[in-house]
Amino acid sequence: MWWADLKAALGQRINLEGIACAVGIMSKDQHLAIPHVSVPDIRYIDWAELKERGFKGVVFDKDNTITAPYSMSLWAPLGSSIEQCRSLFGDNVAIFSNSAGLTEYDPDGEKARALEDSIGMKVIRHSTKKPAGSAEEIEALFGCESSSLVMVGDRPFTDIVYGNRNRFFTILTGSLSLAEEPLIVRQVRLLEVALVKRWSENGVKIMTHSLIPDSMACVKDIPL
Repeated sequence: MWWADLKAALGQRINLEGIACAVGIMSKDQHLAIPHVSVPDIRYIDWAELKERGFKGVVFDKDNTITAPYSMSLWAPLGSSIEQCRSLFGDNVAIFSNSAGLTEYDPDGEKARALEDSIGMKVIRHSTKKPAGSAEEIEALFGCESSSLVMVGDRPFTDIVYGNRNRFFTILTGSLSLAEEPLIVRQVRLLEVALVKRWSENGVKIMTHSLIPDSMACVKDIPL
């Protein structure tokens, strides 16, 4: 058990798949790291608008998207937004994370079950670490094509690249808390954000999504 926990901790800090992917992105596929929409956190997302546009489900990253890093509890201020999302999309709301549900680090699904019990949301079991991998497991779970799903995450080179590669509508959030995050992860995050900002300013764009060509239509002012 201790070896599996150590391996998981190291693996979550050093994502070899992500590093290999980053090389390709920086050289020729910069558009894959550009989200359709960027928001400070999920409270700015208009779930009703996304539902009205024809989206059938929502996939969340975990750490720093809906929980603090390595936490098993929902970030409290996001509770009402999560509930609104679930009221609209029903069971088609799930977590897709490299820290829970990945068979390499959670082979018996213990962490995934604990997270499901704590948050009350399905955790997708998967065998390949983001940003690598296809969307077949997610499509099978949701019963629809990935082009009808929304991917929400805080990391451009993992969550957003994975989502764009697999035809999701991608939403990049800001970080909830950096205090618990390892230094190396914070440094990589700063580099990712800086690169995406530079590429965006230089005119690099992701292709518009067929269900919501005017992507900013799903962004709202934060409720008081």
